[in-house]
Amino acid sequence: MPSGSLTPDPRPGTLYVAATPLGNLKDITLRTLEVLSAVDFVVCEDTRRTRKLLTAHGISRPLVSCHDYNEARQVPAIVRRLLKGESCALATDAGTPMVSDPGYLLVSRAAEAGVPVVPLPGPSAVVAALSASGLPAERFLFAGFLPKKPGARKRALAELAAEPGAVVFYESPQRVAALVKDLAAAWGPRRAVLAREMTKVHEQMLRGTLDEIAAALAVSKVRGECTLVVEGAGRMGESMDRQEVDRVILQELSAQGSVSAAAAAAAQITGRPKREIYQRALVLQKEKAGK
Repeated sequence: MPSGSLTPDPRPGTLYVAATPLGNLKDITLRTLEVLSAVDFVVCEDTRRTRKLLTAHGISRPLVSCHDYNEARQVPAIVRRLLKGESCALATDAGTPMVSDPGYLLVSRAAEAGVPVVPLPGPSAVVAALSASGLPAERFLFAGFLPKKPGARKRALAELAAEPGAVVFYESPQRVAALVKDLAAAWGPRRAVLAREMTKVHEQMLRGTLDEIAAALAVSKVRGECTLVVEGAGRMGESMDRQEVDRVILQELSAQGSVSAAAAAAAQITGRPKREIYQRALVLQKEKAGK
């Protein structure tokens, strides 16, 4: 039994939520390997991906496929097995289950049935990207995948604009350029980091303002799943100089129907006091009208 452990793993009738590597198969904890090698069965998103991971570590266990399209049918049977005393590990294709991955239905139903649910901490794309971003991360909000429809996406961005901590998004390589472009238009020149293919051979951290990253993506093809970390409104406002703040105000003056609306939007984006932004907007509007 490992030093510091109170109970040997795996325990009968227990559901283990196992974080698995994002890419590099060595990024897995000793405890997770111990549990995966001894549970009665492993529930996974894609049996091919999980079998590859287990095989790499010399493990062979029965696999049960459970994903968005079959979980309503699979979950009751899995819970029944747990209630009979079998032990089980839940794994997704990469990272931590339930963080924009399947797992919610199984974990919630198991907990409701009185089954012990034990986390096996490990890889998470959110934490990995934050740790290497170089942006303030003492507070952050995980936004996951934004809505695809323009109207719903615009509303989501407006709701998140005033978040003082860093905001983390997931996006597919096919849509990440559009996401960064929308963010640049809605939030102005905030600092951001786009992490792709984390822990894999072609790992990349693309750093800059949202405008700069959008420009880079416009001329290059993106491959691999993407995690985007964007500076929070509070911190971003502290780091913006007057010229950058003016740029945001002018952008909002052009987009909004009144100085008041423009000031409210610019205050959210910059994190600066609304009264300060409103007074500056009046000056910029007069200068603009006098040209």
